[in-house]
Amino acid sequence: MPRISRRANSSSYEPPKSISRSRSRSRRKRRHEEGDEYNSSYSNERCNRSRMHDQGTSAERRYKRSHRRSPGSTNHQRRRLRRHPSPGSGDEKMHHRHHRHKERSHSKQRARSPVIVDDEEGHLIYKNGDNLADRYQIIQTLGEGTFGKVVSAKCLKNRDEIAAVKIIKNVEKYREAARLEINALEKLNAKDPESKNLCVRMIDNFEFGGHVCIGFELLGLSVFDFLKENNYQPYTVDQVRHISYQLCYAVRFLHRNKLTHTDLKPENILFVKSEYDTQYNQKKKRAYKMIKDTEVRLIDFGSATFDDEHHSTVVSTRHYRAPEVILELGWAQPCDVWSIGCIIFELYLGITLFQTHDNREHLAMMERILGSIPYKMARRSKTKYFYHSKLDWDQSSSAGRYVRENCKPLKRYMSSEEEDHRLLFDLISQLLKYEPTQRMTMEEALDHQFFYKLPAHQRLHDKEERSHSLSR
Repeated sequence: MPRISRRANSSSYEPPKSISRSRSRSRRKRRHEEGDEYNSSYSNERCNRSRMHDQGTSAERRYKRSHRRSPGSTNHQRRRLRRHPSPGSGDEKMHHRHHRHKERSHSKQRARSPVIVDDEEGHLIYKNGDNLADRYQIIQTLGEGTFGKVVSAKCLKNRDEIAAVKIIKNVEKYREAARLEINALEKLNAKDPESKNLCVRMIDNFEFGGHVCIGFELLGLSVFDFLKENNYQPYTVDQVRHISYQLCYAVRFLHRNKLTHTDLKPENILFVKSEYDTQYNQKKKRAYKMIKDTEVRLIDFGSATFDDEHHSTVVSTRHYRAPEVILELGWAQPCDVWSIGCIIFELYLGITLFQTHDNREHLAMMERILGSIPYKMARRSKTKYFYHSKLDWDQSSSAGRYVRENCKPLKRYMSSEEEDHRLLFDLISQLLKYEPTQRMTMEEALDHQFFYKLPAHQRLHDKEERSHSLSR
């Protein structure tokens, strides 16, 4: 960033020798009076300069905005020198001492004023210890995504409170998504102020230099990050049971309030606490982490869509995307249900069910794992993936061999024939029905046999029903 010189012009003003001393004294007196007039009109002048300042890069403009109004600027000093008398007099020396003192004080003010600078992608540039809008002091970076960054931060009003602050990129499309997220969270918070339905609690939102910032309760690692740090050691069946139940419970709350999340994935499910025990796996001859508390919260409502809002054509992260979205048949709340089926599979095995980045290959994987795509869906689709209502897919190609070798019918992924595993895969198969209308609702999922073994205090919808019956 270019430096802007603040040093005054050192060449002093000398009047012509032909001017008499008396005229110099009277002019000096007149100029001192004009100096007072200048001080009173300076604020108007700097406003005019501010309006004229419309050139330079965005970074330069942000830099200049924080400095251009400083009375220590070079142009301003030149004007002040032209309005004051010639050197040599005691008044002039005293003026220069006073001016240097003012310049130093303005430099201190500039040092205290935060300069808000973004990188070329629109991320806020900051360091640990920086303040955000005099509300939070940044402790450290927790994560980063296409939307911006998340930091842990100390609340300046209540020093004991630590929050997770999402700092959105200074890019219009991400700012707009953040405003939609705030709108959704405000409505959900109003319906559930105590976060009993397991959606993350928003505690604050504000703007800081073009960045929308959202404050949340501080949570632990995502179920994906914990899995990754644990060398993709799958969760136990009991852990899968509790996490899956809570996910269904949270999404049921959204669907009841006419909201579709549209971006359900393991990265958006966070443990409340990430503490773990270390255990040794005799079979694999290595240690692994066992999460102590499987209580979770659902996060990231930046893509959440109300039933009466515009539904964009493509939603969901690729691996968790429902077939009706790929086939452009329109989507609604059942697209969340499909994503949950994919997530539960991943928690159980530690691998992604549909590991692909191509639509046609994705559909081929679905057919290999779940059977043929229904004729009616193929006929309704306007996409190019079908020929005579059958998937146009070359089994003998390298991609075809990859799908054949790496995918198999769903039930063959079971690691055990025990009852718990059979019930789990029955639940997954009910969530992964091709036809959206045939998929389980979240109400039905919560009553599935797989969840019967949950302790009473973890079966939240049972407690709901009991409290309703007592209130009657």
